[in-house]
Amino acid sequence: MRPKKVEKTADGHHVVIEGCKWRATNPHLPEEERQRLVNELMSARRAVGAALKSGDKEAETLARARVNAAKIALGERGPKWWDEGNGEKA
Repeated sequence: MRPKKVEKTADGHHVVIEGCKWRATNPHLPEEERQRLVNELMSARRAVGAALKSGDKEAETLARARVNAAKIALGERGPKWWDEGNGEKA
């Protein structure tokens, strides 16, 4: 599997992967915290896949909630980490 080419937008707020623009991870997160959250995100995504494969709707709902929580904590969803008032400087 070939690694995907990732480009950052000029302002650094988004990444572009295969022509799609996504919100970037908050660069102000300490590396240890960022890695912990990425690990949780990957675990949650695996749980979504397992729930889909087994047809377990309740497990799927819980796993998708974990994905969402990890993405919010990473700054990829929820309040924009670069906006004033979110505790970080742009």
